Amino acid sequence: MLRFLNFYFVLQAFIITPSVCQSINAGSPVFEEALRRIQLKGHLDENFSFQIRPINLNLIKEGSAHYDLEMFLPSEEIKVGIQSNRDRLLWLPIRNALVFNSGRPYGWGNSLIIPNVGLQNYFTAGISYSNRWMSIQLQPEFLWAQNKKYEGYPASFGEEVDRKRFFYWNVGDYPERFGESYHYRAAFGQSKVSVYKGAFELGLASQNIWWGPGQFNALIFSNNAQGFPHLSLNTHRPAKTPIGTIEMQLIVGQLKDSQYMPSQHKELNERFFRPFTGDWRYINGMTISYHPKWVNGLFLGISRTFQNYNQNRGRSFADWFPIFNGITKESAGLDLIGESDRGRDQQISIFTRYRIPKTNSELYIEYGRRDHALNWREFLLNPEHARAYILGFTKLFELSQQSTTIQVRAEMTQQQESINRMVRYLDGSGLSWHTHSRARGFAHKGEALGVGIGSGSNVQSLEISYISGLNKLGILFERLANHQDFYYNAFGDQRERLPWVDLSVGILMDYQWERFMVTSKSQFVYAANYQWQLNSVSTPDAPVGMNKFSNFTQMQFMYFF
Repeated sequence: MLRFLNFYFVLQAFIITPSVCQSINAGSPVFEEALRRIQLKGHLDENFSFQIRPINLNLIKEGSAHYDLEMFLPSEEIKVGIQSNRDRLLWLPIRNALVFNSGRPYGWGNSLIIPNVGLQNYFTAGISYSNRWMSIQLQPEFLWAQNKKYEGYPASFGEEVDRKRFFYWNVGDYPERFGESYHYRAAFGQSKVSVYKGAFELGLASQNIWWGPGQFNALIFSNNAQGFPHLSLNTHRPAKTPIGTIEMQLIVGQLKDSQYMPSQHKELNERFFRPFTGDWRYINGMTISYHPKWVNGLFLGISRTFQNYNQNRGRSFADWFPIFNGITKESAGLDLIGESDRGRDQQISIFTRYRIPKTNSELYIEYGRRDHALNWREFLLNPEHARAYILGFTKLFELSQQSTTIQVRAEMTQQQESINRMVRYLDGSGLSWHTHSRARGFAHKGEALGVGIGSGSNVQSLEISYISGLNKLGILFERLANHQDFYYNAFGDQRERLPWVDLSVGILMDYQWERFMVTSKSQFVYAANYQWQLNSVSTPDAPVGMNKFSNFTQMQFMYFF
């Protein structure tokens, strides 16, 4: 029966879909993190930035220690050398994930997996073929989610607060619940077909992409939402130039709205929600990462995206590739009220990563802006307008035993609008990161394409882990301040209702046994002032927020052929 099921799912992958052979999918559990450690230890091509993902395995240095390489490749591949031009047909790992949330949704960065209360099951498998000039990866994904009703945004705040909550829901696509019963999805998943020429690749894909150096979040693209169909022109390895190496990716693609109402209260949706158009959104984006040959370990990059509803898009070159337009409103010929831009939503970010080989560590930062400045003078006077940023680091402490390491990594993501919103807008209500008044959210089928923690939210994460090969035992501390832009817009400067803040601690465990691998995370989440509600014992003189305790558990099983 097991052989039959393996054959059936691989056959389904072959029938259903078209991505890259010998690659690690963006946000892939265990392996992407392990490759990053390998580079910090000096066993991976130092020209590779980790700022454009998925990751191709032809970057591993010749002569690297076999205990590192055997994590990813069978021994015969190591002996031949993975940059050989021979044809390769490989079964991709079978991966099944069980995810459970008690009481309220928590967790992000899970591709097809949705914010959900109850149990959900994710499955993927596939096959890949490659030769010296092309590759095909067929890897569909399947999801079933219990999608239970839960206590979300209450209907008791009153019209003024409700109107401000729906202000953010109407400029995004981030529903509390995906329908009113169980939820099922089947998608092309991490699939791609491409051709190569030198360091460059042209492909058609549905796989997730990741832009930026972040490990827990990314300002533009991450694996938070399911992958979307796109055409891509990119480098599949660093391209050498006289001044250093360059990696790049140019995409055009199609995004879709979820078509789900945001609140679980029908009467609120009917009164305040602005319905979807039913149209799909066109997206154009480009990212470039540069490694100067004079500074070992330094990577610099920039990303830019545009999206708008297809019915509003023109047919000129500037409409197909708006990323080549001027950056300021004046240089692009746009007006202040947003009519001449055909409802386009722009995001731009700059990022850098600095790897320090002598200390087995790295530092990185990404700074983004989602709105055109009027001109460069306005940008210099007010650079914090419409901004978000990510800061992070990794430090490895190698122990005496071979391949045994203590890993410390931390990251903070800030999306909340800066204080200048109080003077820039009459009512103090600016738009949050990943929102837009006419193109709605920077999202696909109800989930943000980049930061998955919620619009206007901030998070800080710290992980300390003991690593041996691919095995890991660690602890994760996390603080998430939810929907800060809405909170300060709706409740202002008062002390009765305090910010909703999640404090959590998680246990991380990965274990490999021959061809099997189990990776797990269980977080215990304490939500202070959950949904900004007051406890039943609260009084005007002694306000007490309603607190909520919940658990988020994720366990993934992988089998390698």
